[in-house]
Amino acid sequence: MILVVKSGGPEAVLEWRRGFGDLVPGLEVRDWNDPDVTPEMVDYALVWDPEPGRLAAMPRLRAIFGSGAGVDHIVADPSLPAGVPIVRCVPDEATQRMGEFVVWAVLSLAKEARRMALAQAAREWAAVDPPFAAADRTVGIMGLGAMGQRSAEMLRALGIPVRGWSRSRKSIPGVECFAGAEERDAFLSGCDVLVCLLPATAETQGLLAAPLLAKLPRGAGLVQVGRGAQQVLPDIIAALDSGQLSGAVLDVFTPEPLPSDSPAWAHPSIIVTPHVASLPSRAERARYVARAIAALERGETLPHLYDPARGY
Repeated sequence: MILVVKSGGPEAVLEWRRGFGDLVPGLEVRDWNDPDVTPEMVDYALVWDPEPGRLAAMPRLRAIFGSGAGVDHIVADPSLPAGVPIVRCVPDEATQRMGEFVVWAVLSLAKEARRMALAQAAREWAAVDPPFAAADRTVGIMGLGAMGQRSAEMLRALGIPVRGWSRSRKSIPGVECFAGAEERDAFLSGCDVLVCLLPATAETQGLLAAPLLAKLPRGAGLVQVGRGAQQVLPDIIAALDSGQLSGAVLDVFTPEPLPSDSPAWAHPSIIVTPHVASLPSRAERARYVARAIAALERGETLPHLYDPARGY
């Protein structure tokens, strides 16, 4: 069996190969552009942003694995081979890392970390007196999948009140849950900090814009760890400048990398991070893909399959 890898560049293939080790007997891990591998030889592909048409040229392809939780760059290919499952990379480590990042972001907003960082850069001893404790603010999580639920658990463990919203009804101990378009406004009205963990779909594109931000309590915080296409950056900046938002932690953008002339870099109320909220190590992701391939070889159901009807 041959698995081709296009994630991290040719120099990363050795690391991917070490991660797989002997977990799948008989599996060869090869570079996406290995001249000794023809399309007819490929059984599996582990990719981030494959060139359109390349996957369709692999006639015996059994599964496509995204190298991250999102598969936007894969499904953008109009010639994807029909019937080949696409698997999102969501190892347990990814949900833990996302929970850690969300907790860090919420606490950074509560403790005015951006203000202190700017003072340090200016070598100013500027006293900071936050007007509230983190546990005094309700965090609302949009998107209650595995990562949203883990984030909610970790916030609750710190005594922080959490509410959540999802398209379909969820029940999470200790979390006030809202569902569907008809309950979204009620959800937003009680979010002192809004965390976006929604997948990239047609419905979520451009969602974090002025109309939605206006429904949050004045002075709310924003943590964006969903997808870059969900946010309208000028609207977020306008909300920060007007006081509708008090601060934002933004981990995803369109385009990426964030251009050097983007106003987000220097805005005094924005913490910019480079799409790192839940990225597991290559070794962790390799183990996840190896387990999935072994399950497929045994005839078992693959985990975290991309569903075109849902868009994730």
